[in-house]
Amino acid sequence: MTEDLTGQPPGPAEPDPYPAGPDPYDNRRQVLYWRLLARLFDGEEQPALESASLGVVEDIGLPSALLDPGTSLDSVVQRHPELADEFDGLMTPDDDAAGSRDRAAEVRRAALVSKVLLNVFATGSSTVTAEQLARWQSDAGWLERALGGPPGGLRGGRAAGAGLDAGGLGPELAAIEADLVGRMRLREVLADPALAARLTPSMSLIEQLLRDKGNLSGVALANAKSLIRRYVDEVAEVLRTQVEKATVGELDRSVPPKRVFRNLDLDRTIWKNLTNWSPEEERLYVDRLYYRHTVRRTTPQRLIVVVDQSGSMVDSMVNCTVLASIFAGLPKVDVHLIAYDTRSIDLTPWVHDPFDVLLRTNLGGGNDGPVAMAMARPKIAEPKNTVMVWISDFYEFDRSQPLFEGIEAVHRSGVKFIPVGSVTSSGRQEVNPWFRERFKALGTPVVSGHVNKLVHELKTFLT
Repeated sequence: MTEDLTGQPPGPAEPDPYPAGPDPYDNRRQVLYWRLLARLFDGEEQPALESASLGVVEDIGLPSALLDPGTSLDSVVQRHPELADEFDGLMTPDDDAAGSRDRAAEVRRAALVSKVLLNVFATGSSTVTAEQLARWQSDAGWLERALGGPPGGLRGGRAAGAGLDAGGLGPELAAIEADLVGRMRLREVLADPALAARLTPSMSLIEQLLRDKGNLSGVALANAKSLIRRYVDEVAEVLRTQVEKATVGELDRSVPPKRVFRNLDLDRTIWKNLTNWSPEEERLYVDRLYYRHTVRRTTPQRLIVVVDQSGSMVDSMVNCTVLASIFAGLPKVDVHLIAYDTRSIDLTPWVHDPFDVLLRTNLGGGNDGPVAMAMARPKIAEPKNTVMVWISDFYEFDRSQPLFEGIEAVHRSGVKFIPVGSVTSSGRQEVNPWFRERFKALGTPVVSGHVNKLVHELKTFLT
């Protein structure tokens, strides 16, 4: 028997946490992920991988339906409701304490993750039905839940502004959804009320409807309008909540506070009357009450929103028309809305109804910013009380210099000018670098494209 340096015989050997040789847990995870990659990039079944994956899934007590690409996640959860909670935050697991790993849990997670990714990203190339689109939208919602957000949080749907990023995955999901919508015989679906009822409004679907609205009539047009109205109402509900939560104006201390109990400032009242404290009686005598100010100073403000309605700005067009209608409902805010491509159109008369505004837009084509500026500048009555929001990617080509000179003149007149690269729910934006640098030098840097940022900027200035 050997001894260590202390002269003591060695104790029992510590078990190796990572023993040499094949790890059964790693092997199982690799089988599941190799099958996922094979199905994503090929689409054809690999018998060996299919049978091995089936053995893994059954051995860990999960349903074989997880391996069926034709089975939606809704169906899986409906048959096995105990799995629903496992999908929430599935792809954002908490770090294990002290670096320990639950190998069995990792295999189980691999099986569930594979199901979500396969259903969302393996979409084929054939014609899409309304039912298939609805199923994909639901499966994409499960992916968003697995990433820690609400359904629609990445794609800019009803949960617009939820703040979910996931490394830029949102635009990729939107592109897949747009491809599915493009492969669907949309006009035939809209002509059938039963099929149209299966559609869930989304940005990709609304974009297609707005582009094709001139070719629709009768039942198809009525169903298209119904879908657009539903989507607009959903976006408005979310944005209205964000506007209500944003910062409001300064307190107007020139107006005396209302002397009612709900406005009583108890802490200040006690502090100001401490000199009346009687130690003998242990009682505080109050000879004056103090109340909080609640009236806020408001100044009539003019908001001019100019939106590029060329083909790359559809998401912005929808969000801005809804946002403009919400601000138009605030007291003492005068909202004007202009949309432009190679021509400009004044949509101010319909600004209170974003649905009506969208039906009057003509999405697509090029853009001519100077034409829009010529329509917007006469609307500036009091520069110091005016904010102009310009939403565009600012790719003006030979019209870049004239547009910037017009913007510079408006800014120097005292107007609060806010350039915005886009107004999307994902925050994705692409702005002409030539304009971006000049806006920065002018002291009016491009606002982040996320709709939350614009809501905050506008609410702070207007109220």
